[in-house]
Amino acid sequence: MFTGIVEEIGVVRHAAVTPAGARLEVSSSTVVESLAVDSSVNVAGACLTVVERDARGFAVDLVAETLARTSLGGAMRGTRVNLERAATPTTALGGHFVQGHVDTTAKLLTRKEEGGGAARLRFALPAAQSRYVVNKGFITVDGVSLTIASLGKTFFEVALIPHTAERTTLGALRPGELVNLETDVLAKYVRRALGKA
Repeated sequence: MFTGIVEEIGVVRHAAVTPAGARLEVSSSTVVESLAVDSSVNVAGACLTVVERDARGFAVDLVAETLARTSLGGAMRGTRVNLERAATPTTALGGHFVQGHVDTTAKLLTRKEEGGGAARLRFALPAAQSRYVVNKGFITVDGVSLTIASLGKTFFEVALIPHTAERTTLGALRPGELVNLETDVLAKYVRRALGKA
């Protein structure tokens, strides 16, 4: 489990196709300090397992399911990714319950700069995920816990504060680019309990 509070922006230093799918090697200076082989790490919103580690970063494998549901199949050398270590019993829950189980990708439709580094981002909302999204509810975008500021039938918006823009990859995100979305797990369980999922 994660909180959606990004600890560091890592950089893909190598990407390769493997018989199982793909392998990414990610440079890291902070997150890597407490990672070991078999650790879970959130990479751009996806919970992945560390398969190799050195002092400068770590490697993760991507299988067909991960490649199909996330944008990570398009990652290449130099791609910046949000990183977060798995939560522990003493981790402050500053964001929300994030599983790192990406539902789908979505496109950034518009970006409106609001001054001082703040911005309003509008994303396409895939129909299959719309039932789990509510105004002022939580959503995870590329591993970042955000509050839905506005909601339409085919889109949602988030208000990005300057700190989040500076500390995550969302600060440089441009219209047309894809992000990984994870809707709130609590909404999924409620819908399932009501027999609607």
